[in-house]
Amino acid sequence: MKKKLIASLLATVLTVSTLAGCGGSSGNSTQTNAGSQTETAQDTAAQDTTAQDTATEDTGNTQEAAETAGGDVTIRLFSNLPDRKNGQGLVEQMIIDEYMEANPNVTIEVEALDEEAYKTKFKAYAMSGMPDVVSIWGQPSFLDEVLDAGVLAELNEADYADYKFIAGSLEGFKKDGKLYGLPRNTDIMLFYYNQKMFDDNGWTVPATYDELLELCKTIQGAGITPVAMDGGDGWPMACFLTDILVKVAGTDYAEIIRNAVAAGDFTAPEIREATQILVDSAAAGMFQTGYDSQDYGTTMNLFTNGQAAMYCMGSWDCSMALNEDITPEIRDNIRAFTMPVVEGGKGGAKDIAAWNGGGYAVSASSEVKDEAVKFLNYMYQPDKLSKYGWENGVGMSAQDQTEYLTGNETELQKQVMDILKEATSVSGTPINDCGPSVFKTTIENEIQGVSNGYTSVDDFLEAIGNACK
Repeated sequence: MKKKLIASLLATVLTVSTLAGCGGSSGNSTQTNAGSQTETAQDTAAQDTTAQDTATEDTGNTQEAAETAGGDVTIRLFSNLPDRKNGQGLVEQMIIDEYMEANPNVTIEVEALDEEAYKTKFKAYAMSGMPDVVSIWGQPSFLDEVLDAGVLAELNEADYADYKFIAGSLEGFKKDGKLYGLPRNTDIMLFYYNQKMFDDNGWTVPATYDELLELCKTIQGAGITPVAMDGGDGWPMACFLTDILVKVAGTDYAEIIRNAVAAGDFTAPEIREATQILVDSAAAGMFQTGYDSQDYGTTMNLFTNGQAAMYCMGSWDCSMALNEDITPEIRDNIRAFTMPVVEGGKGGAKDIAAWNGGGYAVSASSEVKDEAVKFLNYMYQPDKLSKYGWENGVGMSAQDQTEYLTGNETELQKQVMDILKEATSVSGTPINDCGPSVFKTTIENEIQGVSNGYTSVDDFLEAIGNACK
């Protein structure tokens, strides 16, 4: 990770005296339409149509015609946030509702799917025509092919000069110096844990990976799942592997992965060691029974229902501390720590797995492109996504959130802000997102097999290497 980005991430929080804090999401598809009612008066409609036709002749632009006539505009938004009552989905919906209230002629229709279903349908939309505003990820495995296909509209970077984006956070959303999307988060990999459960049982946060393994054995002995792991989706385990590799390789992580992708050769000793640690951890019972087939929501529920002592996921799930669907005994006691150091590894306790995650873009083929860009820019006004995200405990924004600290943040938010503030280095893009899309698919499909012992480490490394060739 470039020192510039590390410095800018730290600069965001160094001035804070009272500290406060791959997207992922769970749930089923949702479809909402909270727009204003369209006009029904026939004479008004006729006037709008006449005005629209006149404007179309002058400009040749359907959207400009509708706006000139004061007519109705519908924006289709495709989102990977199906939970509209909590976390990032709640924040997204709040902004949508506000925008439509401020713009009565605009209706925003939302289609929301969980992440894996979203990415599958995104590919279909890329072939048949994109919705107007879409969720994206500023990582090579997702964005390179999307930009090559020309399905996203170019944005004017100068428009965002005053939007307080962290330096370097836009880079993953560019191609040939042109901007095609905006980042939403700064994501950090975390072990969430139940502090009350830890205190009641005399357990302490591990400082080393060996201590983590010993702790997991003790927790197992108490009849509790040590770490809830979403192994069914593939990408969380790849992020877990990234986190281990950061502790093994330290600041060499990015170069090691870049070289491996370029050569199609993942036999570097650091990658092999990190993979073996993952295999040994699963064999030792660190994760729940059936982890390799369980999804995001099921895994989170193990933790929030008190069936697991820890839960490995990104900082976007900090909103658990404000989720009133979680019992207060658990909700108020959620804390977090980062991957412990690996004996003999180059990574220190404050070298962490972190990156700028998901965001939004506008379809190049949108028939209401100007209005879609206007809505996108509204979302990213510093007092919208960034502010509402902070207030709802969603995690770290890709924009400076310092001015929104109130002193009333949850203990979890304060912890995560501390983690970022004190980081000596951040990893950058997780391993599964560093190569072409076929590499991403391969590693996320193969990682369950290697972790549960079905596939050997050698075969796993060969398979992901071949996916890069």
